[in-house]
Amino acid sequence: MEKERLPVTDLSLRHLLEERTDDLQRVKAEYDNYRKQVRRDRMAVREIAVANVLRTLLPVLDAVDRTCQHEPITPGLHDIADTLRTQLGSLGLQPFGEKGDAFDPAFHDAVAHHVSSDAERLVCTQILRLGYRVGEHLLRPAHVEVVGPPRPEGDPRLGHDREI
Repeated sequence: MEKERLPVTDLSLRHLLEERTDDLQRVKAEYDNYRKQVRRDRMAVREIAVANVLRTLLPVLDAVDRTCQHEPITPGLHDIADTLRTQLGSLGLQPFGEKGDAFDPAFHDAVAHHVSSDAERLVCTQILRLGYRVGEHLLRPAHVEVVGPPRPEGDPRLGHDREI
């Protein structure tokens, strides 16, 4: 928007008006930045709260999953399991950990390690407990068994071949 020219003949008044206009624009910019920061802070608090609630519900989800694996699935149990997964998913809960995934120590806890001369890298061979995340936040790593190549001879970092 173009500044309107006021018929001010006194230079000191014109200078004062420009100063006040600059001050007002600076205060408005600071307020806009403050509003954006408050919005970001609120979103961060919400994400933390959702992650905390989801983390506390993981044992419930585990119990439902174990029940579905070991008991005959009744229509009621099927409904409970589906509703629970759907509602937790709507909050952003994402399960991960599948057989054949490359082992990533940032997302997997290796509960057992098996050596195979056919293996080229560490691969998850069995998922003992699913891992979960919300967005980029890890709630719980997956517990897995891995198969990997034999350790190089003389590599002091790796120790002896043994199961963990």
